[in-house]
Amino acid sequence: MTASRAEDVARQLGERILDGTIAPGERLPSEARLVEEFAASRSVVREALQRLQTRGLVRTRVGSGSYALTPPAEAAPDAWLAARTERERAELHELRIALETESAALAAARRSDAEAAEIDRALEALARAELPSATVEADFAFHRSVASASANRYLLALLDRLGPRALILPRARLADERRDGERAAAVLSEHRAIADAIRRRDPLAASAAMRAHLASSLARRADG
Repeated sequence: MTASRAEDVARQLGERILDGTIAPGERLPSEARLVEEFAASRSVVREALQRLQTRGLVRTRVGSGSYALTPPAEAAPDAWLAARTERERAELHELRIALETESAALAAARRSDAEAAEIDRALEALARAELPSATVEADFAFHRSVASASANRYLLALLDRLGPRALILPRARLADERRDGERAAAVLSEHRAIADAIRRRDPLAASAAMRAHLASSLARRADG
């Protein structure tokens, strides 16, 4: 009975993480709050959190708490960037499109050979990632490498401020601990198109590939 109750709590919390209600890097409610919310024992809540850790959806920092997908940076959090409603998430995505399409174009025009190699390494890491936490980290690392190659410190700083919370995850079933093959292949292909355009030093193609990827990400989230 305890195991099934823990799985139910884990499922509900996991769905909040995957649909963005609990954003990447956001701290989960305290153990006491979860006990009260779910009318469950501490042992049930602890087991649920452990299951989420095993699935790569939560990380725990000693003395700080449990965080969704990736722990926040040590710097003070940017509360104004926390998108809670669908409208706020849409606005955040629009900001990301404006930022990253220009980053991709500039990266194609300015990248060095070393920066192109770093983008390729990030692409390889994304191809290897399976659990949600690893996928988010690899995905963000790819986009950060593109912003870094833009040679615009402000674009890179803004992307760092946004952090992984800007990434859009599909509403997947928590039981699906590893990525769906077809969806993963599509995501990888989109990232590869961006990298290829940057490698060819084609700003227009890089910008278009980034815009197409971000539009597809939004569509995948809507489709679940």
